Amino acid sequence: QVLDFGWPDLHTPALEKICSICKAMDTWLNAAAHNVVVLHNKGNRGRLGVVVAAYMHYSNISASADQALDRFAMKRFYEDKVVPVGQPSQKRYIHYFSGLLSGTIKMNNKPLFLHHVIMHGIPNFESKGGCRPFLKIYQAMQPVYTSGI
Repeated sequence: QVLDFGWPDLHTPALEKICSICKAMDTWLNAAAHNVVVLHNKGNRGRLGVVVAAYMHYSNISASADQALDRFAMKRFYEDKVVPVGQPSQKRYIHYFSGLLSGTIKMNNKPLFLHHVIMHGIPNFESKGGCRPFLKIYQAMQPVYTSGI
């Protein structure tokens, strides 16, 4: 059985997608003792890290005793191979997901409207003003706005 839950590289998946991935993994692992999950990733390790970290949080709540024993191996893999390369947004979404599972965060299904963005100061990486920031806004993984530089 192969499932494709991909999303664009260097992006964070929707929380609903993280939930779907964890539920699919958990359902498969609980279906038979000999079932295993193999994760494959094209691109950077951040996407793989999102899935492994999310499932570690998910399995902490729903895992059987055998799966709880596997958590140590997942944690070691995550710390040794994945942690140094995660994007800030990917790490933030793992915290969101953990909060959803623990009940400390509630999902808001109301639309969100971005009215303005304020940048306080622009970094000067070079003596002649080497930073030219721009803003790119995505909706459902599709770019909907790109500012001028």
